[in-house]
Amino acid sequence: MTTDLALQALLSAVWRRKPKTKVMIHSDQGSQFTSKEWQSFLSKHNLIASMSRRGNCHDNAVAESFFHLLKRERIRRRTYITRNAARQDVFDYIEMFYNPNRKHTNNGMLSPVEYEERQCKLNKAGV
Repeated sequence: MTTDLALQALLSAVWRRKPKTKVMIHSDQGSQFTSKEWQSFLSKHNLIASMSRRGNCHDNAVAESFFHLLKRERIRRRTYITRNAARQDVFDYIEMFYNPNRKHTNNGMLSPVEYEERQCKLNKAGV
């Protein structure tokens, strides 16, 4: 993975979500996340870097779980005619199913969207 690829993905997330407060971005210590370009982008977009210790595989458990589900529930046994078709299908899985509908035991059986909405309400209520 290159710094440019990671920055494109993060820019897409920032553009879509338009965070109004500081947001923590967690990563490993790969060269793309320790580069000057990455750090500059974070500071320009009100983002805070968070990195795991070297060799701490537990920090990646959530990401590993997500990619396992993506492969098992969506892309395994599929053949995509074009890269764009694959990109669109993965986008649809994430935005149309996983985030708004996929229930998670670690989130109290809420979808990621429901969990985030609940956390925002709790933060606003000062809980």
